[in-house]
Amino acid sequence: MPGEVRFPPAAYSTLAMNAPLVRRINVESRYSDVAVHKGVAYLAGQVPDDDQAGIEIQTRQVLATIDRLLAQAGSGRQHLLMVTVYLADMADYAAMNGVYDQWVAGIQAPPRATVAARLAKPGWRIEVVVTAAVVGSPLGAGV
Repeated sequence: MPGEVRFPPAAYSTLAMNAPLVRRINVESRYSDVAVHKGVAYLAGQVPDDDQAGIEIQTRQVLATIDRLLAQAGSGRQHLLMVTVYLADMADYAAMNGVYDQWVAGIQAPPRATVAARLAKPGWRIEVVVTAAVVGSPLGAGV
């Protein structure tokens, strides 16, 4: 039939049919740190621990948190699909890039956008949102 989409029988495997639709990590009342669906990990915006620190320290803190969450999801920075960086002040762009460039050294850098934004907490200078492929995740499975 025209426009009809047919899926191969493997798409209906027992594993795919019985896998949870979405796996969430660090669930809180308002949000989860990570949602994994069909082989992709979606991270919530990650912010620094120390809202009094400078941009370099805050950037390191955020990227370390992202590394930890990606590992929990079964992924890593080499599997990043997209990175969005929110900066409270674009004057921090060069200093943030100095830390970020070290973080992506040795991998193929993912697509990235950097946006000026008023962040939720005045001391936060950076927030980062990423999506990443999950290693070994069967198509159609929730994890």
